[in-house]
Amino acid sequence: MAADAAIRKEDLLEAALGSAVEAAAAGYIVTFGIQPTKAETGYGYIERGEELKTTQNVFEVSKFIEKPDAARAEELVKDERFSWNSGMFVARASVLLKEIQTFEPEVYAAVQASIKGRETDLDFERLDGDAFAQSPDISIDYAVAERTKMAAVVPSRFDWSDIGSWDALWELTPKDDQGNATFGDVFLDSTKNCYVRSNGVVATVSGVEDLIVVVTEDAVMVSHRDSAQDVKKVVAQLTAAGRPEAINHNRMYRPWGFYESLIHGDRFQVKRIHVDPGHKLSLQKHFHRAEHWVVVAGTAVVTRDAEEIMVRENESIYLPLGCVHRLENPGKIPLTLIEVQSGPYLGEDDIVRIEDIYARV
Repeated sequence: MAADAAIRKEDLLEAALGSAVEAAAAGYIVTFGIQPTKAETGYGYIERGEELKTTQNVFEVSKFIEKPDAARAEELVKDERFSWNSGMFVARASVLLKEIQTFEPEVYAAVQASIKGRETDLDFERLDGDAFAQSPDISIDYAVAERTKMAAVVPSRFDWSDIGSWDALWELTPKDDQGNATFGDVFLDSTKNCYVRSNGVVATVSGVEDLIVVVTEDAVMVSHRDSAQDVKKVVAQLTAAGRPEAINHNRMYRPWGFYESLIHGDRFQVKRIHVDPGHKLSLQKHFHRAEHWVVVAGTAVVTRDAEEIMVRENESIYLPLGCVHRLENPGKIPLTLIEVQSGPYLGEDDIVRIEDIYARV
């Protein structure tokens, strides 16, 4: 199932799941068809066929339908044979693997190789990246569900949303008397049916209706709710322009904690680095930047070439360009430091890892 689905009325989900498990035990690959509540163009649809002889209230899939335009969606919601495609599946592992091997042998081979070449660190299982990258980029729907003869669907009435757009999030969020859903430091005036979210600075919205406004530390998005599904087009433009905001958040999480950019200049950058107790960064060096670390909370053990130095709160250390270094939190509380980078190139790919407990390269 997708990680971003919101499901309510869990008793109805449990009933549908029971039917799906029964059909899956008989060898079917079962999905859940959600009863439409509106003519949604952001979801695919399923047309159900005959009821299975082995399981009540489970039907053969007649066909899958791609996301329709508005006129086609209006037609589909009026026909009880059609439901939203939830993208959630129940199947025996042996059945699913057999179908993947039949229809997409290259996917099967690549994933099998990535499993065999995996490495373990702490509670992470790291697949072989080179092997996994050989797999064709295809969804389970296209690879198996739309091609197998064993596809089945359970018509379902539990409340479901894949939260695939900001408009869907507006629908799920409690609203004020004017239909506005807000999160964070937000002030509204003469505003109706808007979703306004701020993860940083104060956001003020006045005299508008039906808008999505999202404010983060590094970007602002404004969209009409009817165009919420088109955000991907803007992301494509950012990607084509080489903008890092298309793929990176201001706060980036790592196995050891996280870092976030505070100030970014022409030849310098200031970051906040948070290291969880007992964790440490990779032993590394840089070719294009020097770094200055100031500890503001906790205690750090810093490797600098042949030295190992303890740096306490309100103390600092300088790491010249090219030195081999590592940061470690040996304490019982989180370590927070301010990192000042300086140099002609400050990209995250200017890292040469010499040793890493998390098996990264």
